[in-house]
Amino acid sequence: MEPDTHEQARGAGAVGGPADLDTLGRVAARVRGSIEKVIEGKPEVARLALVVLLAEGHLLIEDVPGVGKTMLSKTLARSIDCSVRRIQFTPDLLPSDVTGVSIFNQDSREFEFRPGGVFANIVVGDEINRASPKTQSALLECMEERQVTVDGSTYHLEAPFMVIATQNPIEMEGTYALPEAQRDRFMARVSMGYPVEAAEIAMLNSHTGSNPLGDLEPVTDAAEIRDLIEVVNDVYVAEPVQRYTVAITTATRRSPELMLGASPRATLHLVRAAKAAAALAGRDYVIPDDVQALAVQVLAHRMLPTVEASMSGRTPEAALRQIVAGVAMPESRRGS
Repeated sequence: MEPDTHEQARGAGAVGGPADLDTLGRVAARVRGSIEKVIEGKPEVARLALVVLLAEGHLLIEDVPGVGKTMLSKTLARSIDCSVRRIQFTPDLLPSDVTGVSIFNQDSREFEFRPGGVFANIVVGDEINRASPKTQSALLECMEERQVTVDGSTYHLEAPFMVIATQNPIEMEGTYALPEAQRDRFMARVSMGYPVEAAEIAMLNSHTGSNPLGDLEPVTDAAEIRDLIEVVNDVYVAEPVQRYTVAITTATRRSPELMLGASPRATLHLVRAAKAAAALAGRDYVIPDDVQALAVQVLAHRMLPTVEASMSGRTPEAALRQIVAGVAMPESRRGS
């Protein structure tokens, strides 16, 4: 992109100015520092969690037990001075435990609404795939529309609103597969993975004497996060970058290895996540590299491989990497 074109892009994006991006960078650094005090050796996981938060998405953390899934979600929640609620998903959890229920008040002779676990800025859903699909589906409306409807009445959820759900691999005993509609509402999925040796030794020093979460103080608040979300919303996405994003998602729908490709919602989530990544990098415009870097985390969990691909051991992640590699990037790396 030539300098004059870049200036036009900045004007089209209408970001509030360098101070806004500077503020976002400072706050993001504080939140990442807070997460890394508790989660050792996982800077990319912390970065993706921030991307999803600033893009107004929801995060799915999937891995085997004991690698810090719940700790990551609780650390991010505690780093922000806002309302936080945790829902422990179990086979006997009811949809009304999630959304809320109307209870008859004997004194007033009227029904009163008792809010469920989703009425918070950050909702930590622990082991979400241990609940029945019926209970999981209670999250569908609130995750997409930021509202809950109970007994014909609609209750709006306060911004920012983010669901951070953890799940064990579906091969684990006592788990249900997440419905496709549920997976599609999560902006990104991340796998914690085992820590490297140095990080695990550091964890032994910091976690065996006391709980590091106990000493964690909020480094920002809900009002500031709302302001930073507005900064991300104003990040400029040039038409070639938009076309590049659509080309990737369209290719997933045509892949012979995938029975279910990316939805239009997935395309939107990928662009929104790329805007947040650009803002975290100090830019008020998205480049194709932002889209490419997030494609696997944002798209792979929504896809279903064909029976043939599954039997041959091909994962959606592997298919997606091949698809992304085969889609031509715009001539200018900045997408102008």
